[in-house]
Amino acid sequence: MSHFSSVKTRLNASKGVSSVCEPLPPDRPLWFPGSSPPPWLDGSIPGDFGFDPLGLGSDPELLKWFAQAELIHSRWAMLAVSGILIPEWLESLGFIEKFSWYDAGEQEYFADSTTLFVVQLGLMGWVEGRRWADIIKPGCVDIEPSFPHKKKPKVDVGYPGGLWFDPLMWGRGSPEPVMVLRTKEIKNGRLAMLAFIGFVFQAIYTGQGPLENLSAHIADPGHCNVFSAFTSH
Repeated sequence: MSHFSSVKTRLNASKGVSSVCEPLPPDRPLWFPGSSPPPWLDGSIPGDFGFDPLGLGSDPELLKWFAQAELIHSRWAMLAVSGILIPEWLESLGFIEKFSWYDAGEQEYFADSTTLFVVQLGLMGWVEGRRWADIIKPGCVDIEPSFPHKKKPKVDVGYPGGLWFDPLMWGRGSPEPVMVLRTKEIKNGRLAMLAFIGFVFQAIYTGQGPLENLSAHIADPGHCNVFSAFTSH
């Protein structure tokens, strides 16, 4: 019965008009079984497993900012990891040559590095400015087109949704599926941030890409691992 109930909940997800999450129940999974989460972590934030040993989120305003900062860093990390793995994989298939993500900034492109930096700075500044404005006054940078006789859904900061950011309307359901999807996103984002740090250390210590290191480890796990990387330097 629980399986059919779960399926029914997900099928009804597309019928809602709100993408706002509701807090998870008090018996939600915690980072350490049997521990007690601090009072400011009430399960209302995706990825909240009650972990805040330093009490950094005790200030409600700071907690909102930290949650948004982690979300944005997670999304950038997922893009970065994809931008590292996919070109290296394409290089192994022979579609591109001499790929090295670590030295990408030294390559020659269609414009000089100063021009690219200024353009990127301007574009990033515009996007970040709009995001900051949405944090200060939620909904003020809404770019969703208006349609007659169609009510715009209420959304959370950081999750604009709509035609441009949620064309399949995965986030327009009942609270449970929305929270599940957002939790999956933040968990994948946290994994991507750790992966990127690992890629950096791999490039520094081995001079190779992550797929090269993975292939070497699979071929000889006893000699090609994290311990051999440190001992060889």
